[in-house]
Parts: sequence; C-alpha cells; structure tokens
Amino acid sequence: MTTRQELRPDPRIRARARRALTAPILAALAVGLAVTAGPAPAQAAPPAVAQEWSSLMHRSLTRQQTLATLRTSLVIQQKGVVTRTAEVTKATAAGTFAQTQLTTATTALTAARSRQTAAQTALTTAKHNLTKATKKRPSSKAAVTKARNAVTAATRTLTSRRTQTEQAVTTLATAQADVRSTTTALTTAITARDAVVAAVAVTQNRIATLPTATAYFTKAATISKDVVNQTRTGFVVADTTTVYGTTVHKSVAYAFKRMVDDAGANGIAISGGGFRTRERQAELRKINGCPDIWSAPSSSCRVPTAIPGRSLHELGLAVDITSGGKSLTRTSPAFKWLVLHAKAYGFVNLPSEPWHWSITGG
Repeated sequence: MTTRQELRPDPRIRARARRALTAPILAALAVGLAVTAGPAPAQAAPPAVAQEWSSLMHRSLTRQQTLATLRTSLVIQQKGVVTRTAEVTKATAAGTFAQTQLTTATTALTAARSRQTAAQTALTTAKHNLTKATKKRPSSKAAVTKARNAVTAATRTLTSRRTQTEQAVTTLATAQADVRSTTTALTTAITARDAVVAAVAVTQNRIATLPTATAYFTKAATISKDVVNQTRTGFVVADTTTVYGTTVHKSVAYAFKRMVDDAGANGIAISGGGFRTRERQAELRKINGCPDIWSAPSSSCRVPTAIPGRSLHELGLAVDITSGGKSLTRTSPAFKWLVLHAKAYGFVNLPSEPWHWSITGG
C-alpha cells in the first residue's frame, strides 16, 4: 500500500507570487516618498576659495598670453594716438580756417550794410531832387529828366546793394555753421585722442603691474589647505570632471590639463589615477594590508594609504601619476620633470610617494 504523496508548491511559483504581492506595495511606498520628500536640494556652488585657487592658477598659466595680448593692444593704441593726434591737428586747422572765413564774412556784411544804407540815402536825395525839379517854375524839362534818371540809377544801386547784403548774410550764416561744425569736429577729435591716450596709460600700467606667474601660483599655494578644508564640507561627485581619462576636481582641471599638455610637449607622457570614492579608498586599505581600515595610520600599510575620509583623492585634488603605464619612481624621467615644473601647475609631491601629487603635497 502506498501512501499519497503530499503536494508541495513549486518554490519558483511562490517567489513569483511574493513579487506579485510586494510590487504594488513598493510602488505605493515609492509614490508616497516622492510626495513627502520634496524636490532634491540644488547642488551647492564650489567654495569661493576653490574658485579663487582656480582663477589664480588660470592667470598664472595664461600670463604669457595675457602679456602678449596687452603688448599687442598697446601697439594698436599707440598707433591710435598718432592717428587721433593727426585728426586733432587737421580739425584745429579747419577750425582756424572757418574762424577766418567767419571774420571775413562778418566784415563783408558790415560793409554791405553800410553801402546799402548809403544807397538808401542816395535814393532819398534823388527823389527829393526830382520833387524839387517837378515843382520848380518855370519847369525845366531837362532838369526833370535828369532828376528822374538820377532816381532810376539810385534805385538800381539800392537794389544791387540789397542783393549784396543778402548774399553777405548768407555767406555769414554759412561761415557760422562752418565754425560750429569744425568746433564740434575738434571737440570730438580731442575726446577721441584723450580716450586713446588714457587707454595707453591704462595698458602700460597693466603691463607694469602684471604679477608674475610665480606670484600667482605662490598665492594659490597659500590657500590650498583652505581649498581642501572647504571642499570637504560640501563635496559631491558632480564637482569632478575627466581630463584625458583622469578624474579630478573641476577647480584643478585646467591646471592639470596644462601640466599634461606641457609635459607631453617636453616628451614626457603622464597620466594617472585621480578621484576615488571613500568605498574604493577602504578597499585599497584592505588590499594594501592596513591593520585597521578605519584607524590605522597610513604608514602601517604595506603601501602607504590614507584613512578613508582623509585622502585628497576622495576630493579629486590629488593624482597618482603614472608614465608609460607605470607608477613613478624617483628615477623616472616624469618624476624629474615634475620636480622641476609641477609647482607651476599647483601640484606638490608627497615626499614618501614619488607618484602622489596634490595641491597641498598631502
């Protein structure tokens, strides 16, 4: 006699059933959390001191270009001074000529008005003489004719003098307009010349007071520890960027890129590992045989490795530099090049690790 075997549910069926029951619950919880959590906080801007460090290094590494640009501008501005000065000279001459023409036109109008007045007086006299000749008894036809001819001649003269006066008035108005125009032109030319002269002075002063590259990167070095301290407080991975395959903090990206480019131009190929997460730092501590991942000093590890939370790699402010795919040693050509030049790019070596370069040397 056989007993009936108990039916057991298939484990796969039970798993699918659990998923079917829990999926709606999880979805509802997700909706509830999305409603209650509110919008994600906006990413904080990089610390001002990090932006200052970046600006100082950018100005340090572009100083030669800045100086060249200023010198080019100065040459152009100095040529502008010559041109504007010539324009002032030309405008001054035009103004002097216009003033002379105005004086001449004023004198001519005074003379024309005087002649017109004289002609008016002559006509009045001629008319008076005609009246006398006409009323004289016995009348003299010849005397009347002569008097009439005198009036006609005086009238023609007065008409001519009036025309001359009108022409003199027009000439004077033109001369006055020319004086106003040349005065405006001279003022404009002087203003333009003074502006370019002032620009020359500003550019010369900028050239004379332009800090050296050393002054810029030395100042950056003095605030590098503040950069580290303030960056730690609000660092997020979005603050990093990748330069030729190496992830670094955005504030050091330009300087690091220039260092790689300039080293390459000198025949030195460099790359390396930059940013790493705290979790990766902990993994390295374990790999490197640190007695305790979270508390043992760096020196206690087979390969010195900072305690998680203290490494500048976790901020993207340090790079373990390699050359030709190998870590640097003190005899590496890349190490020797960096010893001579890395400071100019804001990177300092940790003496115990030839490959480790950061903005503080830590």
